[in-house]
Amino acid sequence: MFMKFLMALLAFLLPALAEAADITGVAKVREGDTVQIGNTRVRLGGIDAPSVDQLCLNSKGERWTCGVAARDELIKRADNKVWTCHGRQTDRRGRTVARCEVDGEDIQKWMVTNGWALAYARFSRDYEADEKAAREAKAGMWAGAFIAPWDWRARNKNTVIMGATKPPDTAKAILLASASGSVAPSPECTIKGNVNRSGECIYHQPSSRWYAKIEMRISKGTRWFCSVDEAEAAGCRETRR
Repeated sequence: MFMKFLMALLAFLLPALAEAADITGVAKVREGDTVQIGNTRVRLGGIDAPSVDQLCLNSKGERWTCGVAARDELIKRADNKVWTCHGRQTDRRGRTVARCEVDGEDIQKWMVTNGWALAYARFSRDYEADEKAAREAKAGMWAGAFIAPWDWRARNKNTVIMGATKPPDTAKAILLASASGSVAPSPECTIKGNVNRSGECIYHQPSSRWYAKIEMRISKGTRWFCSVDEAEAAGCRETRR
């Protein structure tokens, strides 16, 4: 009887122990808040960085690829270095959500302090003070105007414009339309997503039959994606033609 109880207890605890295990190794940066260590994709917990398709406005009101910049800054700081990540859970995209250190430095704290990511207060309040410091210093994205990464993924007319610079009157229109503009926001973000007559989101890679015929206009519910993973995470499926 005791052995059955012990076996049941171990069966309950082992997944939790495995989930909490540290992940250590050389990391390849994929986005400002996502890296890969071996075969494990790691989502940096407690922060939210702009996706590589996200556009912001600089201090002069000009568009710039802040998502690409955030990724590249993390690459310069920590790509191909040994990371130690303390796993917490797995998100719906199969990534391990973790708190990570590089050369003893809290890399999430570094990203937020330098204005390349925001504190993801919906899930953690660990980096709120660092975000406040970045905002006051006008660091990174805070030097201009931008949309919070979580709003970028689901933007609408109520989306708030953030940043230290007083945005031009056209800022909201510019930023809301960015992902649906006629030109891809960056050379890496060339997958087109549109909504069909049934309300289903479909994504088209450049090689697809209908790719050239899809007009990218926000009024039609279109948007650019930077990867198949991103398109599918947004609930889209690949075109069958």
